[in-house]
Amino acid sequence: MVFVIFILAAALTVFASIKLSQYADVISSKTAMGGMMVGTLLLAGATSLPEVSTSFSAAAIGNADIAVGNMIGSNLFNLFILAGFDFLLRRRRILDRASRNNIYTALLGILLTVLVIMALWLRLDIQILGVGLDALIIAITYIVGMVAINKLPSLDPEAEAVAESEEEPDNPSASLSSKAAIFRFVIAALVILAAGTALSITGDQIAIITGIGSSFIGSFLIAAATSLPEAISVFVALRLSNVNMAVGAILGSNIFNMIILALSDPVYTAGPIMLDVSGANMIIAVGVLIMSLLALLSLYRKESKSTLAYALPSVIILITYFAASYMNFTY
Repeated sequence: MVFVIFILAAALTVFASIKLSQYADVISSKTAMGGMMVGTLLLAGATSLPEVSTSFSAAAIGNADIAVGNMIGSNLFNLFILAGFDFLLRRRRILDRASRNNIYTALLGILLTVLVIMALWLRLDIQILGVGLDALIIAITYIVGMVAINKLPSLDPEAEAVAESEEEPDNPSASLSSKAAIFRFVIAALVILAAGTALSITGDQIAIITGIGSSFIGSFLIAAATSLPEAISVFVALRLSNVNMAVGAILGSNIFNMIILALSDPVYTAGPIMLDVSGANMIIAVGVLIMSLLALLSLYRKESKSTLAYALPSVIILITYFAASYMNFTY
């Protein structure tokens, strides 16, 4: 029955995510927010709600490995999603067409990942007002980074228009007004949040029933399930030719996940949450760092002459994902 509930919750997440992306596309086209901002802020935050529910629930019941592994594993899976679509649609050159302003988000994601790696390595047993010092540093870095991104100059102000200048396929929700789209967006986000709670509880029970370690369950099974909104959202955004929303959703979700990780610390009452997690999480965190650097390279470089050269970073990202998965499972 646990497996049935897990699958039903995942299916509900997929349906809500499809509607979420359609509403987000309407918001990006009928409000002052462009595709990148809608993807990085609205869509990234909404699709990360299952991670919020999962990590907070896991931290509350004292399962540090699922709470932390879910966040790091979700970032790994998100980059796998982006690279997978980029490789499959390599002739469309998604990352070449995306706004270079995504570089700012990618850099902040890399900095936050380095801080997580440092926290897993140093294992600091220091708390300030019940919050681990490492979690506090991650949270402050996130806030400062987001403020800085909003103040930094645009790297290519014309890219937004270029990326969305193609003839867009029909969006079933295109006739909605901006207010109606925002209202339905919120409803879909709440459905995703509820499904995320179910995924969290059943995932913890699956870890006990199967005897598979919580680190692996958190990093892969639950991370993959709670990343379904990102996968579906990117797929729908690309079908709607909204490249900036697709890329922004993945990169924005990865930095949003880091603040959730930091906020899980005070929910975990046994001490600093990073102190009690398995060393296997370090494998995943390093994998996220490598994949993030490759994604940054894809965004930063000038247009590649050949399709093979263009797709190479995405191929390496896909290989890194499977290598990290295998190493974590056999740890």
